[in-house]
Amino acid sequence: MTDIHVGFAPDERPEELNLTRFRATLARLLAGPNHPDMLVLSGDITDHGDAESFAKTADLLRDVPFPIVPLVGNHDSREGLLGAFPQVVPAEGGFLHYVIEAPLGLRVICLDTLEDGRHGGAFCETRSLWLADRLAEAPDTPTLIFMHHPPVVAGIDWMDPAPGEPWMERLREVLTGQSQVQAIHCGHLHRQIVTQFAGIPLGVTPSVAPLVAMDLTPIDKDVPDDRELITTEPPTYALHRWDGERLVSHYERVGDWQVLARFHAGLQPMIEGMFAERE
Repeated sequence: MTDIHVGFAPDERPEELNLTRFRATLARLLAGPNHPDMLVLSGDITDHGDAESFAKTADLLRDVPFPIVPLVGNHDSREGLLGAFPQVVPAEGGFLHYVIEAPLGLRVICLDTLEDGRHGGAFCETRSLWLADRLAEAPDTPTLIFMHHPPVVAGIDWMDPAPGEPWMERLREVLTGQSQVQAIHCGHLHRQIVTQFAGIPLGVTPSVAPLVAMDLTPIDKDVPDDRELITTEPPTYALHRWDGERLVSHYERVGDWQVLARFHAGLQPMIEGMFAERE
């Protein structure tokens, strides 16, 4: 899950919309048929990085039966995250980046792309050297990277970085030729996006908070044109499935819908026929 933005409107009653959307998304994950080994929160967990918003988030996650893996986004604060998630240990320089050994031989690297006071991403020399060392430790181990900011220009003009920003090029240098990296997954853009970076598949998971409107036309910052910016499209989360050889990413929107078919005796011949084709 990404971009929850708890605390955007803390005075809303009976509960702020972002917290309601997070509660619904978490309920779907917990009540659904898929039980993950961990839950990655890839940044912008809060809207202002304040302790109260982090505490509300941590409280909702208290009974989650699998590990929580939090990252900082540009709306968060490192201090707030550490207060709510004491399992995170700061690295050299105070950066909140770390490695997790996941099941079936998958290595998960979580990156810190926060630069205080900046909306866009950052990846300094210290972080670059740290990532290079982590990749060098296990060059033959399948690796998945999570980070908040996508290091690409996606076409949503008002949200995008400038092409070729130094932090993106520094990251590209580190990742080029790292064939063990299966994919990079990010947040920040509040829309589902699929592309490549340094020859590696890169996906952006849509937000739990309201989504950014789908408008790829250029924007003039000096001319308000009444375009749509934020919508109430349903909250979405991603489920990344690693089977020991291949990573497949699924995305589910959260909302009310009708079940049109269940696996009952009347549909058993159809299911049996599908299985027969595999033989």
